[in-house]
Amino acid sequence: MRSSFTEALEQRDWLLADGAIGTNLFEMGLSNGDAPEIWNETEPQKIKNLHRMFGDAGSELFLTNSFGANRARLKLHKLEKKSYKLSKISAALAKEVASEFKNKIFVAGSIGPTGEILSPIGDLKFDIAVEFFHEQAEGLKAGGADIIWVETISAAEEFYAAAKAIELIGLPWCGTMSFDTAGRTMMGISPQEFVKIIKELENPPIAFGANCGTGAADIIKTLQGFKKEDFEIPLILKGNAGVPRFENGEFLYDGTPEVMAQYALLARDSGAKIIGGCCGTAYEHIRAMKSALETTPLGNPPSDDLIVSKLGKFSENLNQTIGKNTNRASSNRSRRKRRST
Repeated sequence: MRSSFTEALEQRDWLLADGAIGTNLFEMGLSNGDAPEIWNETEPQKIKNLHRMFGDAGSELFLTNSFGANRARLKLHKLEKKSYKLSKISAALAKEVASEFKNKIFVAGSIGPTGEILSPIGDLKFDIAVEFFHEQAEGLKAGGADIIWVETISAAEEFYAAAKAIELIGLPWCGTMSFDTAGRTMMGISPQEFVKIIKELENPPIAFGANCGTGAADIIKTLQGFKKEDFEIPLILKGNAGVPRFENGEFLYDGTPEVMAQYALLARDSGAKIIGGCCGTAYEHIRAMKSALETTPLGNPPSDDLIVSKLGKFSENLNQTIGKNTNRASSNRSRRKRRST
């Protein structure tokens, strides 16, 4: 699907995305237990200020404040009837701020997981998950999103549901999974298996990759795991600002702007086309990443020793997991076909 965003991916060596939405909103006063998406209605100026800070720091891609704006997650806050509305507002706010900048800034409509487990393992039916994602995607499109951005997915079935829903609205999309369990997603998918899932989709994303996870070193290794497979789709890396630790009732991240600048360079040198930050990433990190990418020539793919020297140690069993290849993706595909016919 051709668009100005796909053209940018073809023409540019890299695109810099933004940083965290949730952790930055907590810094701005969002209370634990509240739905971040409700601020699209009640605190729109704060949402716009956050986008503006990332734009000033050099971001070329804004993710909307709609990560949990599907019916399943909003139901926890008795807001399930506002999925379409909150999604639409989130895209409109990001689009308004993007228009303030002379350089082109794309708006990516964020869609996160439902928070439920799809059948046959869980209770959420595939077709219902498609409906949830479709409603949210329609709202994001109505608000002006340039693309849809599916993120932090851990299960193949949920990724298939999102892909089917987005096909119904006719926008290009990107998709990432979170590899946070010894190099696999929470549901056991390895980077190589994720590539197989991408290849099997009838409506594939225009870019794919990893977000969130554990630390910056691990997510670089995840990116290198993707490269073990043969494909031509651009890669995304949107890692956390270091390793999280729980302190005084909140998660804190140890990644300094200097560390995140090194992460951005290693991500680019490992083959990432879209580079950004996830949890804990503030505008200071994005500014440092932008400066590093603009002033440092492209290097060779980094060795494990170089990654560790720049970003810290890998998690236990990471190398063993990423080096392993299985056929789980193919069995998931068979289940998907039965559900979508």
